Amino acid sequence: MSDAIAVPPAAPPAIGVPAAPPADAIPAAVPATPHPDASAAGVHAALHADATALLTDWTPTSPSAAHARDHTLRLLADGPAAMSRAHRVGHLTASALVFDATGARLLFCLHGKLHRWVQLGGHCEPADRTLAGVALREAGEESGITGLRIDPVPIDVDVHPVACGGGSRHHDVRFAVLAPAGAVERVSDESEALGWFPPDRLPDPLASGTARLVAPGLAALRRSPLRLAP
Repeated sequence: MSDAIAVPPAAPPAIGVPAAPPADAIPAAVPATPHPDASAAGVHAALHADATALLTDWTPTSPSAAHARDHTLRLLADGPAAMSRAHRVGHLTASALVFDATGARLLFCLHGKLHRWVQLGGHCEPADRTLAGVALREAGEESGITGLRIDPVPIDVDVHPVACGGGSRHHDVRFAVLAPAGAVERVSDESEALGWFPPDRLPDPLASGTARLVAPGLAALRRSPLRLAP
């Protein structure tokens, strides 16, 4: 899943593979790592086009989100391979800040490996066509809740180091999602627990960067009724 947190330093990269950038700085430019299978990159063409258009037109919700958006657009210049976890220098992910039907509580999961509370989310898959669809699919898989609705306008973008693939970066695009009335969550294999929390009493320990999703998430609820992703 997409975990906006700091992680332990990655193991040294294999010979011939670029090292992940340091955690305290996003590089201005990083050489692209060729996808190991060019045909596999092709399956992400539609998703890549959606992500590029979405972030190009998006109005960032904070200075940090604007900084992350700009670096993510540079990553997208590598082509559809940037949507795949095989893209070692970094790849796009999508996550969801899930509200209950009243908008009064937020759903977080206690990540099984990281042991921190995080929003729901994860990697892109070959069948995905939109980033909003990735976030909605991941939210459903990790919560067990059906009938989720999403605002297709992002509420945040974050770039952070991760350990996956021996060390990489997630360029995570975050969305607001609304659960139906009476929704009952179910813990997935990736989580230790799921829990609902009021916006002013978030769980601890909380993943870095997660708290800043609350304000733009609430603004998304006020802006328009959430709907199913395309």
